[in-house]
Amino acid sequence: MSTLMRPRDGRVIAGVCAGLANRFGLRPWTVRVLFLLSCLLPGPQFIAYLVMWIVIPGEQARGTATV
Repeated sequence: MSTLMRPRDGRVIAGVCAGLANRFGLRPWTVRVLFLLSCLLPGPQFIAYLVMWIVIPGEQARGTATV
């Protein structure tokens, strides 16, 4: 398993589902479908997605150094 990070490639909206899929070894479309199905249930799914968008770091571009 890799670290939890939003990838630069393979994003649809913010890369949250793709990042979760990479972290747990799933296909990104599987996580996206599960998220859409969870939206049929009552709960704070959209708020959780927005929080993950803010909290999960984005992948750094290759060739850039962080200080």
